[in-house]
Amino acid sequence: MISILSKKILEAIGWKIENLAESPQKCVICVAPHTSNWDLILGKLIYSAMGRRACFLIKKTWFFFPMNLLFNAIGGIPVDRSKRSSLTEQMADEFGKRDTFQLAITPEGTRKKAKEWKKGFYYIALAAKVPILIVVLDYKKKTVTFKDVFYPTGDVDSDLPKIQLYYAGAQGRHPDKFEANN
Repeated sequence: MISILSKKILEAIGWKIENLAESPQKCVICVAPHTSNWDLILGKLIYSAMGRRACFLIKKTWFFFPMNLLFNAIGGIPVDRSKRSSLTEQMADEFGKRDTFQLAITPEGTRKKAKEWKKGFYYIALAAKVPILIVVLDYKKKTVTFKDVFYPTGDVDSDLPKIQLYYAGAQGRHPDKFEANN
C-alpha cells in the first residue's frame, strides 16, 4: 500500500525512476547530488515506491524527541561526530550482522558545496566487502537513475574519479552547490 502511494506521489510531482538495476541485498548506496533536505524525502519516496528500504546516516543532533521516533522508523542511524570511534568499523559490523542491509550515503557529506567528496562511503563498502550502488538524483530532469553496481578495488585514488564520472551533468535542487568532479 505504501509502495503504491509513493509511486502516485512521485508521478504527481513528475519524478521518474530510470535504469532500475537489481540492487544487491547488501550495498552502500552512493547518492548524489545532495544539496537540500528534500533529498532525504525524495530518496525515501523513491525507495518506498520500489518496495525497498534503505538506512541512512544522520547527525545525532537530529535524534531528539519526537524527531528520533520518525528517524528511527524510516531507517536513520545517528552519527556522533564528536566521538572519534570508527564509523567505518561500526557500519561494517552492521553489514556483518544482517542478511539484508542497504546504507544510503551522500558522498559530499553536506548540503553545501563540497570542495571534495568524503571517502567514508567507499571505506565502509570496502571494509564490509559490499558493492557500491551508484544512484544519481537529477532535479533538472526529475529523474533518479540507478547507474551501476561498483566494486571497490581498494585503490580509492583510482576508484573515486571513476565513481564521480557517473554524476557528471547531474543537477541538484540547488545547482550551485554541486560539482561532480571535486
